[in-house]
Amino acid sequence: MNPAAIIVSEVSAAYGSKKALDGVSLAVPAGAHFALLGPNGAGKTTLVSILSTLRRPDGGSAQVAGADVVKRPTEARRSIGVVFQDSSLDDRLTAWENLEFHGLVYGMAPKPRRMMIEQVLELVELGDWTHEVVRSFSGGMRRRLEIARALLHEPKILFLDEPTVGLDAQTRQHIWHYLGRLRQERNLTVLTTTHYIEEVEDADIVCIIDGGKIIAEGSPQALKSQHGKRWLHLTPQDAETLALIQSRFPEAQALGSTALAVPADKDDQVDALLAEFRDRLLEVRFQQPTLESVFLSLTGKELRDRADGQRDADKAAGRRGGRR
Repeated sequence: MNPAAIIVSEVSAAYGSKKALDGVSLAVPAGAHFALLGPNGAGKTTLVSILSTLRRPDGGSAQVAGADVVKRPTEARRSIGVVFQDSSLDDRLTAWENLEFHGLVYGMAPKPRRMMIEQVLELVELGDWTHEVVRSFSGGMRRRLEIARALLHEPKILFLDEPTVGLDAQTRQHIWHYLGRLRQERNLTVLTTTHYIEEVEDADIVCIIDGGKIIAEGSPQALKSQHGKRWLHLTPQDAETLALIQSRFPEAQALGSTALAVPADKDDQVDALLAEFRDRLLEVRFQQPTLESVFLSLTGKELRDRADGQRDADKAAGRRGGRR
């Protein structure tokens, strides 16, 4: 196991009376892809803000690349690159000018700065748009430019806070391809927060966080083996049927207001349920153990992949044509 690139010890944070993080501890090995998986409001963004020195923890301590984020923030910042959930590019500048400004802030000498700008723009396939104003870029192009900017000063650790929100599936795939290449070439440590289950299936370590607390951690396969269940997802034809199934199967979990997930580990129980209610069900499907089912088993609730506004953004991204 590689030495830890990130160490978090009993970190807590609150916004007024609301706890965002409640005694969080974790360690991320150097070169690993570490994924924080959880619903909106779980504390993921707060933790990234602390690790990137943008917010002081209310309690506990954290180190990145050996530097304490509170006691040695400048040293910590030099070791990290950050892609924020919301865009922070200056859309009045060109792609080159955005990167040039970043390089100047980090004190990069002129020649290596120019070389790295050309290199990262080619990496994210924006070489043909070097001198285009960013306001003309699509959402996918802007996100790729933000990744290029975060990598410009050659950080040891990359933080990605919901990096692909609102992007179409093809662009998301491209972004993870770039990051996979970089991890191999540079031994880059990547910590990402995401709502997209498919984006953490290939992570080295998945950390499930809910209500500001870590509730499980391990490789995707280990989590599925330890906590995953086989579920039967049902959509009853009416509220009366839904209530009746819930009364018969108290371990059933509500999926929104019109559907249920019933544990399907016992075949005889599943057979009896289907025999009794088959004609009163609009939809029936089995779900094998997944990270989604792990979250459902551990918390008793469904991991919502997107909030309403995020779903709308995804739909809009899917409808947009033109540049990707």
